[in-house]
Amino acid sequence: MAAKQAEQALVRRWRDMLALHARTQCALDRALHGHGVCASDFEVMDVLAANSAAHGCSYRVQEISERVHLSQSALSRLIARLEKEGLVERGTCPEDRRGVRVSLTAKGRALHGEVLPVQRAVLTRMLSDG
Repeated sequence: MAAKQAEQALVRRWRDMLALHARTQCALDRALHGHGVCASDFEVMDVLAANSAAHGCSYRVQEISERVHLSQSALSRLIARLEKEGLVERGTCPEDRRGVRVSLTAKGRALHGEVLPVQRAVLTRMLSDG
C-alpha cells in the first residue's frame, strides 16, 4: 500500500511539473508574441547571447541543440527562420568545414536585449515559490 501511494505521489509530481512547464511556455509565448518571437526563438537567442557575452563567438548547431529542448530538425528550421529575419547568421566552422556555426547579428542582440526583461519577468512570475 505504501509503495502504491509513493508511486502515485511520484506520478502526481511529474504531471504537476509538466503542467507548470506547459503554463509557463504558454505565458512566455503570449508575452513574447508582441516582440515577434516565441519562447523557442528566445531560448536559442539567449543561448547565443550568453555565449557571445562570454566568448564573443558563435555556437555550432550541435552545441545549441544540447542546450534547448528541440529536435535537430526543428532547431534547423528555427535557425533558418531567424536567419531570414536577420536575427542570426550562419557560417562555416573553421575547425570542421562540414559544421555550421550560428551567431547573433546586431539586430538579434538588440532584440534579445529588449525581450530579456520580459522573459525573465514571466519566469519570475510563473516559477516563484510564493
